[in-house]
Amino acid sequence: MARLAGRIILLWGWKRALVAFLAGALAVLGQAPYDFFAACFVSFPILVWLIDGAVADRPAGFLRQLRPAFAVGWWFGFGYFLAGLWWVGGALLVEADSFAWALPLAVVGIPLILAFFHGFAAALARLLWSDGIGRIFALAFAFGLAEWLRTFLFTGFPWNPLGFAAMPVPLLMQSVTVIGVVGMNVLAVFVFAMPALLADRRNLKLGAALAVLLVAAHAAYGYFKLAAPAAAPAQTINVRIVQPNIDLSEKWDGSVRDRIFAGMLQQSAEAPKPGAPKPDLIIWPETSVPFLFTERPDALVAIGEMLSAGQMLMAGIVRDEGESVAGTETRYYNSVVSINDKGEIVGSIDKVHLVPFGEYIPFAGLMERVGLTQLVAGPMNFVAGTDRRPFALPGGIKASAFICYEIIFPAIVAVDAASTQIMVNVTNDAWFGDTPGPYQHFRQSQVRAVENGLPVLRAANTGISGIVDPSGRVVDALAMNVRGTIDVSLPVAASGAASPPFSRVNGFLIMFLIAVAASGLKLRQRLRAN
Repeated sequence: MARLAGRIILLWGWKRALVAFLAGALAVLGQAPYDFFAACFVSFPILVWLIDGAVADRPAGFLRQLRPAFAVGWWFGFGYFLAGLWWVGGALLVEADSFAWALPLAVVGIPLILAFFHGFAAALARLLWSDGIGRIFALAFAFGLAEWLRTFLFTGFPWNPLGFAAMPVPLLMQSVTVIGVVGMNVLAVFVFAMPALLADRRNLKLGAALAVLLVAAHAAYGYFKLAAPAAAPAQTINVRIVQPNIDLSEKWDGSVRDRIFAGMLQQSAEAPKPGAPKPDLIIWPETSVPFLFTERPDALVAIGEMLSAGQMLMAGIVRDEGESVAGTETRYYNSVVSINDKGEIVGSIDKVHLVPFGEYIPFAGLMERVGLTQLVAGPMNFVAGTDRRPFALPGGIKASAFICYEIIFPAIVAVDAASTQIMVNVTNDAWFGDTPGPYQHFRQSQVRAVENGLPVLRAANTGISGIVDPSGRVVDALAMNVRGTIDVSLPVAASGAASPPFSRVNGFLIMFLIAVAASGLKLRQRLRAN
């Protein structure tokens, strides 16, 4: 091991960049759908050794001294995000004639930008770098901080957080209720990087003991939490999730809209399978209604006629507001509405956190000057909503709804879910085909369920639709690219069982303590040198 570490430490130039890139790409195997977390026990020790050797070749100023470490982290991040996000290019191929030109911009450009977070992390870690286990503390703190910054800087994009590699199954997801994703990111990097100590064996026993203790506590907590008797539900609600499997090339084609709408009505009205309950609530995916209700009020009448007495439909729609009169353009919103058995819209929310370049253009005026417009095929650009409110479901149950990738933001979900009993996620992952993207998106729903102690009802156009219980276990799901429905009788508690604010505080406390340990060991090394 010492020989291997020595060769990696001495790498220079393009060879060092290539190894960092490959190590980052390897770490993606720890994410869904692969869930091969053992790969991280290889990629992160390699990163440690690369940073060991990331020193300036001549005396230089402060920033120049950090440049080699930043470069190592940037290449590691570029490999990680390129291997983990290449599938985003699929959205540009839905209408390839119009958008194929932007494929390199999406597939390569996004990882190029996100890699700066890992470059920052490596440079920060280098500032606190010391021998032995000290550098493992430094790496864990720096990457934990970078992953937290990724949740909100530049609109935020916390996709495939590093801590998810330590949560491949529900048993290993339960710790997130105690330390949050922030704490999971820090401790996951700490444990994954620990094999780097095998090279010189300094602090090896201490490192091994800490790693074994953390892994054992992580698994044991999950086991006992899942084994504990579930609280008696306050009530139940019978739910049907509809997965229509609509081809995106047809979705906004005026000649087939009626057929698409009629198909979803037919799926919703089907008699339950033997033994399955008649639904109280039916859920359609994101933008599932292929026209505007303002243009087709007869559609609301048809929905009311389809619903039985007491039933309710939650559907993803496009909502318009205003008119193109006197220079005022119509505003379009990506929304979810609830419709009762009289065909009346009784609840609605608009998507607050829009996808940059997919649903709106940041700095639109500047972007248009350089020829950049909406990069994803669709009927219009959207306006962000400004208000969120819970839905009142049959039986007095309250639900919070999240549209598409809003579910990936822990803080947003925690605030909205705090006063509800069910979380609903509607999405249209058909943009990305049968790639890792929909599986990674579904994993986010599982972790949000555990964090908030609430079930997630997920309706996706082409998959993955499913029901996730408050412990992250999949109650039922539909495979990708199939047309079907799920009927389930869902137990509903009085409120969520987890306490996300408490877990986030613990996560930041862990990050702070790791930083203190790294700083203390760095200071001790300096004092010894002096």
